[in-house]
Amino acid sequence: MFDHTAIVVTDLARARRFYDAIAGALGLATASNGPDSFLFGKSAEEPIPYLWIGTLRPSYWIEGSRAGINQMHVAFRADSEATVRAFHAAGLAAGGRDHGAPGPRQGVPGYYGAFLLDPDGNNIEACYRSNA
Repeated sequence: MFDHTAIVVTDLARARRFYDAIAGALGLATASNGPDSFLFGKSAEEPIPYLWIGTLRPSYWIEGSRAGINQMHVAFRADSEATVRAFHAAGLAAGGRDHGAPGPRQGVPGYYGAFLLDPDGNNIEACYRSNA
């Protein structure tokens, strides 16, 4: 499990709507982190791991980087196939784009996942492993 990671977005309000929607479906939460960012994770009581989402240019970016050009993939663990479906529906309703409908994935026994592109094109997944 990761400690933290970050996604830079172009429109914080639009991103917040999307991540609030999928957080609710996954039983996670978002929390404000100042005027230029928010956190996506378990809860205030269990703040780590988290995904930092904001509009600030990170110090670790190389020259030429910008939101929407350095897309990343983040997969969140779901507790059931129904949760994966709820994640997908909530994300679509909040402005996400389908990048893989809920269903089993070939080559990984017991794996059920769904993929969305957030408003900036980052590949966000929810997955359930029945054999985990």
